[in-house]
Amino acid sequence: QVQLVESGGGLVQAGGSLRLSCAASGRTFSRYAMGWFRQAPGKDREFAASISLSGGTTTYADSLKGRFTISRDNAKNTVYLQMNSLKPEDTAVYYCAARTSPLVATLGQSYDYWGQGTQVTVSS
Repeated sequence: QVQLVESGGGLVQAGGSLRLSCAASGRTFSRYAMGWFRQAPGKDREFAASISLSGGTTTYADSLKGRFTISRDNAKNTVYLQMNSLKPEDTAVYYCAARTSPLVATLGQSYDYWGQGTQVTVSS
């Protein structure tokens, strides 16, 4: 079992930046590939980014490439999502997820554990 707690969300103006953190506790964090998803009001949850167990492989939603960066610190049991050049359409609840595999994945059903989410609001 892995417990995931997101933090770092908030209100930011368009063009600004935020860094989300996801702290993991429970079983060994370095056994899991990690992902970030988001869900905007009235929309389905969508994939944002994923990082492999080792951190050597990352993948992003096409719409986020170049603006978002996922990283992890296995010594701190934490995964991050650096979000730059934020747009109002990035407003959503952002969720951290873990999967019992070393490989990245873009489908939510591939993940086994989920955090409670953190709200990100980008004002125009």
